[in-house]
Amino acid sequence: MEQQQQTQLLMIREDLGMLPDLVLPQGYVEHRLRPGDDSGWERIITASFGGEHRFDKGMAADDPYKPERVRFISLENGEPVATASAWYRPQWKADTGYLHMVGLLPAHAGKKLGYAASLAALHQMAREGRTRAVLHTDDFRIPAIKTYLNLGFIPELADDSHLDRWIALARLLNRVIPAVQGNGTRTEITP
Repeated sequence: MEQQQQTQLLMIREDLGMLPDLVLPQGYVEHRLRPGDDSGWERIITASFGGEHRFDKGMAADDPYKPERVRFISLENGEPVATASAWYRPQWKADTGYLHMVGLLPAHAGKKLGYAASLAALHQMAREGRTRAVLHTDDFRIPAIKTYLNLGFIPELADDSHLDRWIALARLLNRVIPAVQGNGTRTEITP
């Protein structure tokens, strides 16, 4: 029997106007894509998602690509350890950025570097005049979902299966999660 593919969860941050300042742990710096960082991006994304990910085919070949949209957190010696991209997708309004390809090397987990890379991408979106942001994620990416909630993203219940999936996540995270229904009505998902 063939298993039906679930749609990814959709999350939205309605306002990029009041982003917190980017604060990094000692020994780390934030920067845009620099020459040679593409191999670091591939290492981070492969460690985060598995499989093979080629920067030249997956990112640089995509229409929204601009080097300043690919943000990194690196060690002071220059080694990239986390990344997130301030992307754009035409199906969203021109004022909406798309948080894309967020990843972190596992050896640097627990230092809120995924949060920092994502926040750097949100700041890039704001510099480009975007006023809101969206992202897609999967139910099993629990640390990422915690990060996105902490960044002010909330679920948008864009598919019939999403409410039950977010209820399960609220129970797992033991927290009330504000959400917005497809028609724009606000709600709360309780554990």
